Order: sequence, then C-alpha cells, then structure tokens
Amino acid sequence: MKLYFSFLTFLFFLSTSAQSQLAQYEKFPVFEECASEEVENLETCFNFTLQKFIFQNFRTPEIVSSENYKGNVNVLFEVTKEGLFQVLYIDAIYDELKVEARRVFSELPQIKPATYNGQPAYVQFTLPIAIPLVEPGKLNVETNISSEEKKIDLLTNEYDEIENLPYENEEYRSNINIPLSHHNYSLFDPVLNKVGLNTHTAQKPFVYSEVNKYYDFEKENQKILKSKTSWFGRKFWNEHMVTIKGKDYWLTLDPGVDLQVGKDIDADINTYNNTRLVYAQGGIGKQIGFFAVVYESQGRFADYFNRYAESIRPDGGNPAIIPGRGIAKAFKEDEYDYPIATGHISYTPSKFFNIQLGHGKNFIGDGYRSLLTSDNASPYPFFKLNTIFWKLKYTNTYMSLRDVRPEVTDDGSFRTKYMANHYLSYNISKRLNIGLFESVVWQNDNDRGFDFNYVNPVIFYRAIEFSTGSRGGNALIGLSTKYKINDRVNIYGQLIIDEFSSSDVFGGNGSYKNKTGYQLGAKYYNAFGLENLYLQAEYNRVRPFTYSHNTIVLNYGHNNQSLAHTLGANFSEFIAIARYQKGRIFADLKLITAKRGLELDNVENSPFYGGNIYGTEDNRISDNGNELAQGNTTDFFHGEFQAGYLLNPATNLKIYGSLIFRDFKPEINNATTFENQTTWVNFGIRTDLFNWYYDF
Repeated sequence: MKLYFSFLTFLFFLSTSAQSQLAQYEKFPVFEECASEEVENLETCFNFTLQKFIFQNFRTPEIVSSENYKGNVNVLFEVTKEGLFQVLYIDAIYDELKVEARRVFSELPQIKPATYNGQPAYVQFTLPIAIPLVEPGKLNVETNISSEEKKIDLLTNEYDEIENLPYENEEYRSNINIPLSHHNYSLFDPVLNKVGLNTHTAQKPFVYSEVNKYYDFEKENQKILKSKTSWFGRKFWNEHMVTIKGKDYWLTLDPGVDLQVGKDIDADINTYNNTRLVYAQGGIGKQIGFFAVVYESQGRFADYFNRYAESIRPDGGNPAIIPGRGIAKAFKEDEYDYPIATGHISYTPSKFFNIQLGHGKNFIGDGYRSLLTSDNASPYPFFKLNTIFWKLKYTNTYMSLRDVRPEVTDDGSFRTKYMANHYLSYNISKRLNIGLFESVVWQNDNDRGFDFNYVNPVIFYRAIEFSTGSRGGNALIGLSTKYKINDRVNIYGQLIIDEFSSSDVFGGNGSYKNKTGYQLGAKYYNAFGLENLYLQAEYNRVRPFTYSHNTIVLNYGHNNQSLAHTLGANFSEFIAIARYQKGRIFADLKLITAKRGLELDNVENSPFYGGNIYGTEDNRISDNGNELAQGNTTDFFHGEFQAGYLLNPATNLKIYGSLIFRDFKPEINNATTFENQTTWVNFGIRTDLFNWYYDF
C-alpha cells in the first residue's frame, strides 16, 4: 500500500507540472516592469522578467560545479489571486538546488495577478531553470556542427518540448462509459426521455459523448462548484486529483474509497466496509478511451447479507462471494477480503460504431431491475459492439462467465461458459420505442472454447436453431418497450421467454415450460412540480424455473448469482422509488414488497420448486400445475432510505447515512431459511462507481 500511495503521489506531481492553464485567462500576471506593455505582449514580458530575476539572484550551489552537473531544475508554481508567487513542487537532482530555487522564488515581488472576466484569478506555471544558468535573450551559438549532431542536439530537448495543455473536462466528451449508478443516472434520465428525441436508453452503461449531447455535464457541475483557491480545496471539492493533457491525449487519476461503518441492530453485529481504490480514465486521440479501477476491500455486513454471501460460496475453500462484487477470502474471524479490478477500452472508429473490450457489467432496460441483463452479478470479461444509425441502436455483447459450484470444478479450476447477447432498439415514433432481445448460453464442452458459430449477429438466429431441438446451449428471447406520455412521464416494460413453447405458455396448465416473466413500470420527472424530484414505480413477476436449465451450467447465472433479476425466479415484486437532489444534497427512498417461492433446502432430495436458478429441472416438483411463489412461500419487505452530500462532482465522492429495514417471513423455518428482521444503520463515504444491492 505504501508503494501504491508513493506511486500515486509521483503521478500527481508529474501531471501538475505538465499543466499550464494560461489559455483560459484573459490577462497574464503583470510585473511592475511590464505595466506599460500592450496586453498581447504581457506573456513575453512576464516570462522575460521572471527569467531575468532568477538569473540575477540564483546562486548555483557548490556541488553543481564540483560534479560538473548540467540539466534543469523544474519548478511548478502559481501566482495567486493576490499576486504572490507560491511554489508547489520542485524537481531537481540535488536538494541544494531545490532549496536555492525555493529561496529565489520567495524573494520575488508581489505583482498584479492574472484576471479572468476582469476578476483576479490564480494561474499555474512550470519553469525549467537551465543549469548552468543562461541569461535571458542570449543564445549559445555553436559553429562547425554537423547536421547529424544538430539532429541529436534537438532530440535532447524532446522531453522538455512536449506540449502540455490545461485539462478541460475531456471525459464528458469522450467515448468511455459512465459508471453505473442508479442515482447518478436519474439526474440526466429526464433529459434523455424528452418527447421527440431519437435516444436509446435501454443499453447501459451509457457513453459520455452520447449523453453529453443532451445533458451538459460541465455546465451542470459548474452550478455547484465551490470557490476554492488552494490546491487542496480545489482537488477535494471540485477537481480530479491528477490531470494530464497533451495535444492528442488526456488522463485523470484519482484515489477513492468506499468506507462504511454501521450496525445490524437486530443481530447485534457491528458492520463495516473498508475499500481503497484508485481509478484512471483517459483518451488517446479522439477514437480511443479507457477506464480502469482497482479495489482492495475488507468488510463485514448485516447478518442476512453475510448468510447469503456464504450460501453462494465457491468451491475451493473460500468462505463467500460478496454479491455483485466477487469471491471473498477469509479475513480475521468473521470478515471478508475481496479484491477486484474492472475497466474497459472503448474504440469509436466512426459515428456509427463503438467497440468495447472490458471486465465489468452491463444492463439492459429502463427499470430499476432488468429481466434481460442486469448488473446484479459479479463483473465478467466482455466484448461489446454498439451500432447506431437512423432510428436503430443494435448492441452485440459477448461474455465469458464462470460456474463455481463444486460439482463442475475440475482440477481446481472453475467451469467456463459463454454468453452472446443481441439487443435491437428501434424508435418507432418520437414517443414509442421497442427492443428485441436474445441471449444464448453455451459451455466449454469438448474443449471447443469460444464457439464462433455464436458470433453471428443476426438476432433470434440461434433461438430458432435451439427451437429445433439442439442441446448445445440455452437460448432466451425477450421484448422491451417504452412510451413517453409527455416530457415528465413515461411507462416501460419487459417480457422474458426462457423456453418458447406456445402450447405451454398459453395452455393455462401451469407447465414448467412456461418459463416467462414480465415487468411494468413508470417514471415521473420533476414530480408534482418539484424540480429534481424523481419518482418510479415498478412491478416484476417471474414464473418458476425461469433462467434455470436441466444442464445447470447452462443457466442464466455467473459466480452463483443471477445475471438478470436479483431475486432469481418464482416471485412477484413491487418497487417504489423516490430520488431527489438539490445542489450537492441528495436523498433516496426505496420500498420493496415481494412474494417469493424458495426451495426447501433442509429436506433430503427435496424437489425443485423453481426459485433457485441453480436448481436442476430434472428434479422439478411437477410437469404441470406449477404456480407462482410455490415451495416455501415467503413474504418479503425491504425499506431503504439514504441521504447524503456530494463532496466532489468530478469524482462522485459522497458522504451519506442510510437506514435499511428488512422483514423476511417464510412459511417454513429451517436452518438456512427462517423468519427474521433486520434494522441496519450505516454511515459512509464512497466514490460512487457501481451499484450496491442490499434488497434481496
């Protein structure tokens, strides 16, 4: 960790020394000697006067002469709003040079500060001081030098001549993904859903440049920026920690945290999460962008969360899988250690295509939940192609997934399986959108690896093949829709069909092959005339056995978690959500009530009721007569309130407090499933880059 923070500190200084924010200021700082100069000459006069002062006052340390050193002392400094010179960082080979450079700058006189829009403003500079000293305006003329020697001499200045530019929020115009966060997405969701726009809002995460056309991130952040002049104040409240920009590239680097401390009052458990992270994002040219984040985490959670995490533990001895995150190692007596890294590279060769390769999550739908693809499970490797033209957006996603159950572990390695998703979004009118979905899952049997037969981008091609009787994989098809009633209200829905057999779906006999689910929802923006009040209501219903398969490896899961709805299958659920943000203050309220059909895990050779997607259909309770919430019928309620303050809009750093109340009432109590209540109080500070789901 010490090495990590040392590296971070080094990169910070490297980046700031590469910045010069002069381009955005109307007028340079003014020495007394330059007072009579025209505005266009102030830059030249400032540079000459500063270099002359240093040449006249800099006393070269003895060690420089004794060791015959030649090089540069690089000084990063700023001229404050008061016109004072303030040294921020000095890079030199000898400490004596650093001390002398700092002394000389301390003797510089107070000058007139730079101005922006007529108001005093701070401005940063980087000044290389040549050692030995060179008098300003003097040129070292060398004679009898060959052309090759001249070329080499020019190259020796290549490092110092790299063009450095001020960072200007390039991320907002880039082709990298906006981190998935339900609250953050709700801020620009109203703008994207105005009647008449040709936007596609189901395929997530969004790309910044795609959203920035309608929602000006920079303008919105400017509204809540704090007036801070100190380096620490600007970095903590308004800016990225490290920014680097050149002619054809840019980079930001930030440390982050997800620190939580709380208590499960009912179970008398002190809870915490200790995540340290660092994330980088940047662009090379206009077509390539990248984003990467590394997390190092330890934690202990509420009792129900811990029990679930341990119930889905992988083979191999590790005690748990943290839902939505990844495999956890044992830490201390009853805690977890779960490191993870995510990121992606994004390439946009033209306005029609965006190609991504990464390790992360995807989401399809306009709701809080998704019955097609959600961000519920752990991150996974993926390759994605987005194609946009006319009124269409077509997304092809290929994923590498894992089955970590002991039944399929071979020689200590988990079973690999693959998935191909196709989603075609079509704006039929300025109000109505429909989406067609297909997902195909297959396993790495016969060492065939990634089967390129599934690369075929034609939607429903594989579903038609599987309907003829192929057992090589599992195909699901789906439909989504959205209708904009007006600029403030829209309704949406989804339909998932896991095994399409019309006679079983419409037969009304409760066939286990009737593996379907649907979603209905509505959103209300600026509700009741209150700006930034976002209301959402959603109903989800998924029949038993949906997402499961008689070959368990081929189910719709990854790392023992559902790739769709958090509750798996065999449930009905109603969700009500309210979100509000004014300035930097925000609050969220979420209420969920559900009826779930759980398995009877305590009974030996218990039949499969269709709730756990990792159950085997070969052991199903019945071919017909299957009903919703069959098995261990459970009433479920989850209430969650969170309020907080946005500390830094550039990094999404937030401080918050939350209260969760959960009531879980199964018909039958056993060792693993029993009636319980949870009251979980939590306080934290986090860099909001992903969604935590506590509502299961």
